[in-house]
Amino acid sequence: MNGAECIIKAARNSGIEVCFANPGTTELPLAVALDTVGGIRPVLGLFEGVCTGAADGYARMLQKPAMVLLHLDPGLANGLANLHNAKRAHSRIVVVVGEHSTWHRASDPPLAMDIEPLAQTVSGWQRTCRSSERLGQDMADAIGAAQSGQIATLIVPFDLQTNKCANSGGVIHYKKEQLSISKAAVKAAVLLGAGRKAALVLGNKYIGEKELMAAARIKQACGCDLITENFPARIERGAGLPDVKRVPYLPEMAIDMLSKYEVFVFAGAKEPVSFFGYEGIPSNFLKEEQRKFHLSTPDQDLLEVLEILADELAAPEIINPDMLASLKRPEIPAGALNPQKICAVIAALQPEGAIVVEEAITSGFMYYPITSGVAPFSLLTLTGGAIGQGAPCAVGAAVACPDRPVINFQADGAGMYTL
Repeated sequence: MNGAECIIKAARNSGIEVCFANPGTTELPLAVALDTVGGIRPVLGLFEGVCTGAADGYARMLQKPAMVLLHLDPGLANGLANLHNAKRAHSRIVVVVGEHSTWHRASDPPLAMDIEPLAQTVSGWQRTCRSSERLGQDMADAIGAAQSGQIATLIVPFDLQTNKCANSGGVIHYKKEQLSISKAAVKAAVLLGAGRKAALVLGNKYIGEKELMAAARIKQACGCDLITENFPARIERGAGLPDVKRVPYLPEMAIDMLSKYEVFVFAGAKEPVSFFGYEGIPSNFLKEEQRKFHLSTPDQDLLEVLEILADELAAPEIINPDMLASLKRPEIPAGALNPQKICAVIAALQPEGAIVVEEAITSGFMYYPITSGVAPFSLLTLTGGAIGQGAPCAVGAAVACPDRPVINFQADGAGMYTL
């Protein structure tokens, strides 16, 4: 068994099922190993940004690591924009980058660059392989690191891939963090139950049905509003779920919406800031006199956090139906198309269980507000703002969930980046 086969075997044994790949010369042993070892489905992308965006969509839908195989530094560079989006989404992605043979680097070949600092811009964990005998464990370590909701990058020189590798094993060292938010939950419960106008702000890798129902219990117990970040990585939405407000993209609208609250409790979310710096508009939307409390971070289990808070508030287990959105689709509009009517058409016709990847930018402003009562669906958004994410992310979502319809809502030219 050679080093490349050790890597692929370790990946397969650690639960990797799909590899989005744009391999070149330095990754050909790994491409061959995908066939000889088996068990991992290779998906070829003709541009690295498609591979990284697809891995992001896959990881968001399954909440498990996706693998990406890229060619040297320029290949990684081509994939960075969508890795930036994936980083902001806290997606679990293992990026394997081929490198020149160790003995060839000193010759400064045309494709040589410093991969390490490039990878560092998006990676929460990274390693350059030094020994063929450790390649299996290196891959297992990368997958274990990605499990916590980050990008892990493994840089593998060509000669190590072709060398013999006697030790093909790899053990994942990943321990789920134990929650210790009891005291924080007590404080959050006091703040939410103090009779002031309050908002519970949700953010995380995944705001699912169970998380939303726990949030509805909290709202029912204390009367707070539910809000999510402007660009949630993935949120379930539609009839039978609580209607969660979304921080608007435009700063004037966001400041107006948020100014109504005296108290904010953040569960896995960051405090909202302006997308860009505008003269005369504050970078931070919240005022100093508004009370802000951070209950948990994005790497903590949002469901556990919300259930602990709900129990602290003595929230009832049975949710009043009035707390949940009823089924109501918008009517299909007549007349000439405009952005608002396009949003209405999609919302009116999208099938139940759809996955909607929305990168419509300014053309999609009205889509979210009118989808609170449509049949339940999953919504994925442009977390990092680097355009060209929508189409690849939709591909990854479709690979992850082949039994579900996928809609890529694309506008403002962003679809031209990653055809």
